[in-house]
Amino acid sequence: MLKKSFICLLVVFYSFTSLAQDFKLVFDEPQTHYVTVQMTVDSKGGDLELHMPVWAPGSYLVREFSKNVEAFSAKGESGKSLDVVRNRKNSWLIKSAKGKISISYKVYAYELSVRTSFIDEDHAYLNGTSIFMFVKNQKQVPCTVEVIPFSNWRTMSVALDPVDASNQWKVKANNYDDLVDAPFEIGNHKVLKFTSSGVPHEVAMFGNANYNSEKLTADMARVTSECAKVFGSHPCKRYLFIVHNLSSGGGGLEHKNSTTLQTSRTGYGSESGYTSFMNLVAHEYFHLWNVKRLRPSALGPFDYDNENYTNMLYVSEGFTAYYDDLITRRCGFYSDAQYLEKVASGFSYCMNQLGATLQPVSESSFDAWIKFYRPNENSNNSTVSYYTKGAAVGAVLDMMIRGGSNGKSSLDDVMKAMYDMYAVKLNRGYTDKEFIEMVSKYAGSDMKSFFDKYVYGVEMMPFAAALKTVGCEITNANSNSQKTYLGIAVNTKNSITSVDRNSPAWVGGLNVNDEILGIDQYRFTDDISKYVAAFKPGDMMKVLVNRGGLLRTIEVKLTKSPFVEYLITDADKASESAKKNFSSWLSK
Repeated sequence: MLKKSFICLLVVFYSFTSLAQDFKLVFDEPQTHYVTVQMTVDSKGGDLELHMPVWAPGSYLVREFSKNVEAFSAKGESGKSLDVVRNRKNSWLIKSAKGKISISYKVYAYELSVRTSFIDEDHAYLNGTSIFMFVKNQKQVPCTVEVIPFSNWRTMSVALDPVDASNQWKVKANNYDDLVDAPFEIGNHKVLKFTSSGVPHEVAMFGNANYNSEKLTADMARVTSECAKVFGSHPCKRYLFIVHNLSSGGGGLEHKNSTTLQTSRTGYGSESGYTSFMNLVAHEYFHLWNVKRLRPSALGPFDYDNENYTNMLYVSEGFTAYYDDLITRRCGFYSDAQYLEKVASGFSYCMNQLGATLQPVSESSFDAWIKFYRPNENSNNSTVSYYTKGAAVGAVLDMMIRGGSNGKSSLDDVMKAMYDMYAVKLNRGYTDKEFIEMVSKYAGSDMKSFFDKYVYGVEMMPFAAALKTVGCEITNANSNSQKTYLGIAVNTKNSITSVDRNSPAWVGGLNVNDEILGIDQYRFTDDISKYVAAFKPGDMMKVLVNRGGLLRTIEVKLTKSPFVEYLITDADKASESAKKNFSSWLSK
């Protein structure tokens, strides 16, 4: 038995090491937005099948990266061209490949987002799944990447180790997963440095911006350190932030040992803009543990050819959204009152999002591939965000765990225990059931019914009861409001862009794309809310619209607005235990 096992191990080792995947990236004309990718593979013979991923982990949408691939060719050791057959949308089959196979293709990259790649004369930003191919069934083998930069580029930042410490332009990865989980920033960007939790951090700053380097790195060190406190350990030997300072836009994408952030180049100059950036830092850095290592079982090892379905994005993304505000508060960027406003806003969303009564947040997670990244005019009526509702679920659970354990435990303890068990000890993903069991352990009671009602069901969460455990109460500022409600959104061209489900507009028959021409006897020229405000609930409104070139008058009976505006304040008679829970919640 021992001898047979030993032979099998040798065979597996040989099959992994016999097929190296080495890449060379050539940037000779970056102004054209192309990179030439040269790939070398040692093949033992037979047909060789290469795949380009269809999506980027962390962004749950099939993006069809192969659409940007051109001029694919392959040659054998003798330099003779080999036959290539396309056998599916994202794969190339090289016939009769044996020995050292040289592959070449070009990638067009001109979409500057955190999920895609972008190349121009100023810099190259590369996300691996949109650049690098892999040999089918050989993602486990080591990879190297050599970069031939454009003539005036001097710097490369990537969270991969150099092959030779004296050469920054050639790096290595343990396998394909590690390679494509390490974005490249190449050009002449500025590099800032700081240490957090004993780990060296770099910040690759592309683009001019109004930041103070010393203050920025000091504050990033505070935020990252606070994230690490939740889990009690740090998994990296070094970490890289790639920051794109742009005229507008924002967002981030997490990676195993790095992240990419996009922000406004002028945003650092205002308190709100600066705090918003620190909030983004907290979110993407928290992913270093939550999803990159502590992950649902469906999210790794990745299937790059197909969707990877999970019900648990409300934890992976939603709980991270809960913690990004909480971490920022614990670092002092929000006051208690400002933080409670954010919690109240999330709770209000759960009540006001019409789709929340139809779509469970678990289903929102599962359907991310077809709904979240592809919203339409009816999304408000039919979907709920696993980010925003997931954050609200996290907040309520945190409060309930604190109350149920008499202040001995919190969601921090759940996240740390999950990380220690599944990421560190078992080195695998967790199931829905395993997560519920861990929450129940720290809450001191079986929480299955909570998840059945509020995560896998659409009942509204017990906000008031949860807040009571931390000495707070919730009120609706709109409870006595007589604000009139129509239920549409209108763009600057006076066309309706959405109609709220069961609203007066919905019942009366107003449609998306109707162009509003008049209301009663008046020409429509201004903000729709101003017209609606002139009516009272119960009034009839006549709306003249252009629908496909035909004029129609739609009569609508207005109602009182159903929407809430929650406020969270300290309870007048909070118990001492609740007050202690509040203090530990925001400062632990």
